[in-house]
Amino acid sequence: MAQKYNTLIMGASYGSLLAIKMLLAGHNVKLVCLPAEADLINSDGIQVKMPVRGRDGLVEINSNDAPGNVEAGGTEAFDPNDFDLIALAMQEPQYKSPGVRELLEKVAKSGKPCMSIMNMPPLPYLARLPGLDASTLRHCYADATVWDSFDPKNMTLCSPDPQAFRPPEEPANVLQVALPTNFKAAAFEDAGATAMLRTIQKDIEDIRLDVDGEKVELPVKLKVHDSVFVPLAKWSMLLTGNYRCIGPDDMVSIKEAVHTDLEKSRAVYKWVGELCAAMGAAPADQVPFEKYANAAQGLAKPSSAARALFGGAPNIERVDCLVKTIATQKGMHNDSVEQTVKNVDARLEMNRSKA
Repeated sequence: MAQKYNTLIMGASYGSLLAIKMLLAGHNVKLVCLPAEADLINSDGIQVKMPVRGRDGLVEINSNDAPGNVEAGGTEAFDPNDFDLIALAMQEPQYKSPGVRELLEKVAKSGKPCMSIMNMPPLPYLARLPGLDASTLRHCYADATVWDSFDPKNMTLCSPDPQAFRPPEEPANVLQVALPTNFKAAAFEDAGATAMLRTIQKDIEDIRLDVDGEKVELPVKLKVHDSVFVPLAKWSMLLTGNYRCIGPDDMVSIKEAVHTDLEKSRAVYKWVGELCAAMGAAPADQVPFEKYANAAQGLAKPSSAARALFGGAPNIERVDCLVKTIATQKGMHNDSVEQTVKNVDARLEMNRSKA
């Protein structure tokens, strides 16, 4: 491989999935995470378990066997100026936390290319979407001010389509992939930064892992697209599945949220797709409903947003709020989406009053 890139990933839970792909491709990764996670990663590496087509069970991958180097530390352990790429892999409300906020400010001021793999698009990315006034969306963020120092040209969004979770019975350096789909990134405005992403894409595509003496191609690729709307394909999925896990009184799995009333789910999915089209997305930027509904059959847990809300979280990522706000601006309305937003608002209010 011609060049090794150094990537700083803020967030080691979901960030471990991107990290293991970068490491197997020969690039180096530093992870920003909690002390207990950092200690485990620095002593035992990252372990990722994923399903691979044609093989029974899960394939286990350990970063200790990868050509790239990994190191983990706290918010003051690394200088963003030392990296070629910064990846944002925390939940959006975490960026206002002490320590994280200050590191994010350093990232913004470094001017380094920054790729988000959050469900909630960073405000500077939304500023890149033609005809959208990002300043009207600030209320959807836990703290919009953390994004103020970023230049939109340095920010891109990578749709976090792959689903993964930390198995509760496993140590904190273990991640299990439930849905091994691809990360879909929009190009940067800068051609050089985009060329770097395309190089990483190819390096990840070339990975072959030795499993029981057989060279195996792994799922979860990085795909770089010219359209800024491609990562928004996740919005239909989030509003149809993830946020509809959240009922007035309890939560259900993503599978139940989607398949209990498939026609209603189809209608929500189509409506969010129409909103993206009204913003400028092309049909090719979207994922067909049937493909998503089929994938949702394997998502037997409630979404992370639902689990956080019913665990008492005072803030979660509000893509539901974002979609509703933009739709209102476009003169669009959907009863199911309105009800979802009400359910989330009510549960957040309850959590905050208890706190």
